Amino acid sequence: MNLLLDTHIWIWSLLEPEQLGPELREALESVGSELWLSPVSVWETVMLIERGRLQVPGDAADWIDRMIRRAPIREAPFTFEVALESRRAGLAHQDPADRLLAATAKVHGLTLVTADERLLSGQGYQVRPHR
Repeated sequence: MNLLLDTHIWIWSLLEPEQLGPELREALESVGSELWLSPVSVWETVMLIERGRLQVPGDAADWIDRMIRRAPIREAPFTFEVALESRRAGLAHQDPADRLLAATAKVHGLTLVTADERLLSGQGYQVRPHR
């Protein structure tokens, strides 16, 4: 299973795994699962740290780099096709990060894992709830 982790899912998997349902935790740890992360999620994480909404030890970039290396995470490419698809994403809102994540899932054939109701109710891409 190829799973694209929404920003909060990635953070929870690192810092608060109890926020994730047992089936999802099992899927994240499964040898058969490929975990993917978008550069958008890295950017969102930096913003959360800089705004004081997420506390991490040391420098934000260093912490993120360590966390990416800690788990087998693949980078989901942000391509021209993803950028264009983000404008066609089947979402009822205009949040650019959500649109880019939905488009990334669609273009790369990934299942977006999220707790965000707006993304869960979107159309045109595969999505999986966190519970």
